[in-house]
Formats: sequence, structure tokens, C-alpha cells
Amino acid sequence: MYSISKILRRSQRFSLASSSFGAVSKLEISIGVKGSAFRACGLNFSDKSQGLIRRYSARDVFSRFIGINKLSSLAEEEKESELELEETFPVSGDVAEGVEDDSIFDSELGCDVDACDDGLEMEMEHSKEGKTKRTRARCELYESIVAYKSVKHVLEQWVKEGKDLSQAEVSLAVHNLRKRRSYAMCLQLWEWLRANTQFEFTEANYASQLDLVAKVHSLQKAETFLNDIPESLRGEVVYRTLLANCVLKLHVKRAEDLFNKMKELKFPTSVFACNQLLLLYSKHDRKKIPDVLVLMEKENIKPTRGTYQFLINSKGLAGDITGMDKLVETMKEEGIELDPEIQATLARYYIRAGLKERAEEVMKEIEGEGLNQTPWVCRSLLPLYADIGDKDNVRRLSRFVEQTLRYDNCIAAIKAWGKLKEFEEAEAVFDKLVEKYKLVPMLPYFSLMEIYTENKMLTKGKNLVKRVASAGVKIGPSTWHALVKLYIKAGEVGKAEMILNKATKDNKMRPLFVSYMVILEEYGKRGDVHNAEKVFMRMKRAGYAAQLMQYETVLLAYVNAKTPAYGMSERMKVDNVFPNKALAAKLARVDPFRKSPVSALLDE
Repeated sequence: MYSISKILRRSQRFSLASSSFGAVSKLEISIGVKGSAFRACGLNFSDKSQGLIRRYSARDVFSRFIGINKLSSLAEEEKESELELEETFPVSGDVAEGVEDDSIFDSELGCDVDACDDGLEMEMEHSKEGKTKRTRARCELYESIVAYKSVKHVLEQWVKEGKDLSQAEVSLAVHNLRKRRSYAMCLQLWEWLRANTQFEFTEANYASQLDLVAKVHSLQKAETFLNDIPESLRGEVVYRTLLANCVLKLHVKRAEDLFNKMKELKFPTSVFACNQLLLLYSKHDRKKIPDVLVLMEKENIKPTRGTYQFLINSKGLAGDITGMDKLVETMKEEGIELDPEIQATLARYYIRAGLKERAEEVMKEIEGEGLNQTPWVCRSLLPLYADIGDKDNVRRLSRFVEQTLRYDNCIAAIKAWGKLKEFEEAEAVFDKLVEKYKLVPMLPYFSLMEIYTENKMLTKGKNLVKRVASAGVKIGPSTWHALVKLYIKAGEVGKAEMILNKATKDNKMRPLFVSYMVILEEYGKRGDVHNAEKVFMRMKRAGYAAQLMQYETVLLAYVNAKTPAYGMSERMKVDNVFPNKALAAKLARVDPFRKSPVSALLDE
């Protein structure tokens, strides 16, 4: 029997961290009783043999951005490897310029990311000692696109010269472009191939293009593209990819409808799909998580390492350290080893719970036999030592990082020094990276900007942006967002808005959604109705549809200004936005026709 049963038996009623979002409906669950009934949101499935029927009613809830759920792959099982791959080379150029870049945020579970392409990136080499090592494969098509900055020009020239556009070459180019988050370029590549060549598309190719349509454009356009895919290639991988994007955008009803559609199409219920639902409900309503686990048990779906990672996170967030430890026991019983990522998660929650000694024990286990054997663990250890204020160990690890200058470790070192308020140390790590690569590495740059923002170091932040611009780096939406946050943290929301407006006027690219939202939230807190409404309208003109969170923030401005909001309910109906409990309470407070208890008593 799979370990889900053990997890359920060990926790007859789940103690999970409360959701930060209002519950749409309540879940009633009784585990282990035949014929138990479930009521939750959105999923429709039944077990006729046991008379088990689940009916749901859901509404579309939009909430804050969460970690990226990347493209689903054909690989059902994750293959773990002790060999750490070569570090990603930094990209000089703004991250995801012109695209709503949700990959700025951390990814969590269920994402067997581009697994079908992982083998493309590596070539085997044999050293003199006879040992085999993997090196990064060169991709001429990718290098040409990056050099010319024009997909169309490169592809036309490629065909003109009679070069072969093979599946391997195209897939590797897309893989590398996705790594540098050049999603628009990836999409242009697929679109050009469909329109101008006889390139034989596979289901994985269509899934990749659908994922890019959702990222560059919208879910609506991704759904339209799904219908354009030939029926013979409209398989489970394509639907799973769309499901991951629905979860990423927290479109609850769409995700649930799509899950039900996959069941109607007789696709087997995969662990990937279940992990996506777990992630969705962790952000929407944690009370529904046990229902998904029961489904996994009924369908005989074996949980992956990602599933356990999610459950450990849930227990840790709830402060249930005992429950978290029991999950670890279950993992060990199932023969799943704890990798450094899960160990780091355990240590983080031990620190939160004040169990410093237990955290330090786990951190010693993560380091293992030494950093020379496992240099990549520095990225997990540095933030943990910073969390407990251990400057000596942060310095020890940072000195090792400066010797090897692995890209991911350097980012962790910069962030760790930032937590400890050792700004000169963080800058020293950044400078050594610039010296090594002879360009400005963008992710460390954003990490350093975040430190300046959190500590209201306006002058240093502005100087860093000037340094990046003078190095020839294209300034785009991600940098605009960093500047907006910098000015808002310094209390200059007017200048933040001015930067965004000027950037929009001078460039064809639109700002990130979150850039508008941080400005809107600041005006909401200040009760500045006029400017809040102005930003709200600018978001609409930029192509961002009105959603629950925008209206909630605008209404906060009215509440704080103690000003009635005329016609707000009608505006929401026009935008097809329906209030939840919290928003309904705000609407009632700013209703111009609302009578106070005294007025009602006196019939005024």
C-alpha cells in the first residue's frame, strides 16, 4: 500500500496552515470510513462501488502571484542524480523583458520541468584519467538568435543557407532560451516554424508552445491555441501544461474544470496533476488538501519527492513539527532519501519553531563530507546560517563561494549578507562575479537591488541601475519594477509612478503587473482615492484585466479615505468580478446609501 495511506492514518484530521485567502466553501472529511462524503470546490469524481459522490461549486478567485509551475514534460518519474550539472551561465540582459515574468518567484512541487530536454544540454566527454564527465552542448541556432536578437532573421538565413532545422537543434535552442527567460523569442521560434517550414511537431513541442502562449499572452489565448492543436497530438502532456499555468495564475475554477476535463477524456490521473491541485489549494484553501490525498490513495498514485516536499511545507507552516517529523519517517520507510533541498526545508522550520540545535544538526548533515565534494549545498546553507545570525559560518561559506564563484552560490551569499546587514560583503561578492564574467550578471544584480530596497538605500540603488545601464544592459520591465519598489520603500510613491509612466511612454514594452500593484497598494494604504483610481485605469489600458485584487486595493483607498464609492458594485459586474466575503465587507463600508444603526432607528 502506498505511503499516502500511512500519511492519512497518521493524521486523521489534517493540521495545516490556514490559508491567506478566504475559503470559498468548507470541506467536510472523514478519513477511513466507507462511503464518506466530501464537499469541496470544483472537482467532480465518483466511486459508484462505494456510493461516493463529490459535488462542488466554485468561483474564480484571483490572488497574488505564486511560484512558477513550469512546462510539464513527458517524463512521469523524476530521475535523481548525484552528479551536479554545470552551473547556469549568467545572462547579460534584463530578465523576461516585455513578459509578465512569473518565474521571478520560486517554484515548488509537481514540476518535472523540461525533463524531455534535459538530455539535450549535455554531451559526454572522457578525461585522460578515463572518467566520464558531462559538458554543456553547443547550440548554433541558439547562439545566433542571442547574437542577432532577431528570431525571424536568423531562421530565414538558416533556411537560405540550407542548414538543417532538426528536432534536436530546435529543442536545445528553445531549452536554452527558456533558461534565460526569453519567452517571447521562444514563442516566435515555434510560430515561425509552424508558418514557414514542414517541421514535424510533436506533442511536447505543442505543449512547449502552449506554455509560452500562456506566459507571453494570457490563459485565454492558451486555451484558444489548445483547440488549434491537431487532435491526434492533443494529449495528456498538453492538458497538464495548461493545468500548470492555471494553477500558476491561481485560476481556481479553470484549473478544476480542466482537471475534470482530463478525467472525461480518460487520461490517467497523474501525480503531476495531483501535485498541481495540492499547490493550488495550498494558496486557495488548505482545507481541501486532504481530499486530493484521498483521491491519490483511491487512484493508487504513489507520491513523489515533490509531494512530500509540499506536505512537509504545509506541516511546517502550520507549526506542526511532530507531524513534519512523521512525514520524514514515512519517506524513509518508503525508501526515499532526504535530499539537501528537503533537509534545508526541515532546518528552516526548526529555526522558525525556535529549535536551533535541531536545525544545526540538519545543517551539518547537509554539508556532509565537505564542500569540495558537494559545493552546491552552499546555496541552501547560506540563508539558514543567516537566519540564525551565525556570521562566522556565513563568512566561512562565503569565502569558499568566492573561490569557486558558482553562480547560484553567489546569489545565496549576496542574500545572506543582506540579511545580516553586511552590505559591503554582499557588494564584494557581486563585484567578483562581474570581474569573472566581464558582464553584469542579472540575477545577482536583482538580489543586490532587493537588499538596497529593503534597507531604503535609495542612492546605492540608483547608482547600481546606472552601473548596469552603462555596461550596455537593456533596461526593461524587471529593472523598472526594481526601481519602483526602491522608491516606494523610500516613501516616494509619486516618483515610483513617474518612473513607470515615463518608461511606458518611451518603450513599447508594458510594465509588470506587480509593478502596478505595489503602487496601487501604496495609494490604497494612504487613502489616496484619486491616484488609486488613476493607476487602476492605467492597468486596464496596459491590457491587464480587472481582477478581485485590484478592486480590493482600490476599495481600501476609499475605506481609508472614509469616502463613499458610488457605482462600485456596478463596475465590478461589468468586469465580471464577484466579491468574496472580505471584499463584500469593504463594499458595505463604502456604500453611499448605507444607513447606520442610528439612522435606521430614527428612519432618517
